[in-house]
Amino acid sequence: MFHKENPNYNRNQVGFYSLDELVPKDHLLRQIDEAIDFSFIYDLVKDSYCVDNGRPSLDPVMLVKIPMIQCLFGIRSMRQTIKEIDVNVAYRWFLGLTLEDKVPHFTTYGKNYSRRFQDKQVIEAIFSHILGLCLNAGLIDPTEIFVDGTHIKAAANTHKYINQ
Repeated sequence: MFHKENPNYNRNQVGFYSLDELVPKDHLLRQIDEAIDFSFIYDLVKDSYCVDNGRPSLDPVMLVKIPMIQCLFGIRSMRQTIKEIDVNVAYRWFLGLTLEDKVPHFTTYGKNYSRRFQDKQVIEAIFSHILGLCLNAGLIDPTEIFVDGTHIKAAANTHKYINQ
């Protein structure tokens, strides 16, 4: 049936939905979420957070999951990653955000990430642990290794004035 008279017929309808129902059962992020318990991150970064001082900070698990989304889905910049998270229900579900929650601004993400993970050993420990869990869950095939040596041209301003 057509609703030619009212083009907003389905756009303004209100309904009750579960984010869990909207994410396909075979989605990669669902598989990762089932295979990895990210709660170990809290113990590794507890010294970087103060419970009784300052504004509420970004969840450290979210700080790790955001670049995972960027890497897994080939998004080239953090700015674009944040835009994608804003509109993608599966990304929001993976990060634990509701449809009403605001996605952190990309600069807020960058500042938090650089402050929380100044100690490179912490981020390496997190990465190694996640990699091990993925291997144990069969999400990674260790029989083949691929190395990317692609030269990517920078997205720089070609019209910028240069002093000669």
